[in-house]
Amino acid sequence: MPAPIYQNPIQLSVKIIKRIVVTVVVVFGVLILIELAIAVVGPGERGILIQLGNIKAVFDPGLHFKIPFIQNVVVMDVRTQKSQVQVDAASKDLQSIHTLVALNYHVDPIKVDTLYQQIGVEYAERIIDPAIQESVKAATAQFTAEELITKREQVKEEIKIKLGERLSKSYIDIDDFSIVDFQFSEAFEAAIESKQTAVQDALRAENDLRRIEIEAKQKIETAKADAESIRIQGEALKENQGLVQLKLAEKWNGVLPVYMMGDSVPLVNLMGRVQ
Repeated sequence: MPAPIYQNPIQLSVKIIKRIVVTVVVVFGVLILIELAIAVVGPGERGILIQLGNIKAVFDPGLHFKIPFIQNVVVMDVRTQKSQVQVDAASKDLQSIHTLVALNYHVDPIKVDTLYQQIGVEYAERIIDPAIQESVKAATAQFTAEELITKREQVKEEIKIKLGERLSKSYIDIDDFSIVDFQFSEAFEAAIESKQTAVQDALRAENDLRRIEIEAKQKIETAKADAESIRIQGEALKENQGLVQLKLAEKWNGVLPVYMMGDSVPLVNLMGRVQ
């Protein structure tokens, strides 16, 4: 019967440790390879599969596989994004305009690979901001400073049209555009305020004149009514002498008036006869 073979405990421990290390390395290696082979494209995104510098495909949202070290995926956001830009421009009458505008936009999901190929992921800095600057300057130059205030909606539409023409060439669609603020020079704002004050004063004077005219017309009509009333009463008194006596009787206080006229003393009695 062969004799049992006994191993050195130290050598046995070293072997076990080596096996554990190898197993851990293999497991981590497999996990890393799996991670390198998987690409996750989130909602509202598109993944551009690039192989050795060439675009091979565009991935929709979801889980996708790629060849590690040979292929990589660039994720592009196709959701609505916002860009807010400050623009210094000039009006048609050469007034300095400081404009703050806001643009909501999204990348065309169908053309996302072309956008990446022609411009890259830095399209906001390369395309959108310069397009906003040029569009605002081109639009404000068509209006006077005062028209930029009174025709703000028209100015907004003009900028939006020009901006849409520029961005559509780069496969970027406009969702919304708005003018956040218009700021003018202090001298122009003072002139506008002075003009508004003058307009308000003119309106106030016009209202006062209209009120005076109305009051004058009311007084004339009142005077006409009073004159007509007196005329009617006079006509009535002429036609009815008894009415005169009646009016005197109504005002009589009980004492007969006596008038001294020469040597006679005429009395006006209640019956309307002179004695």
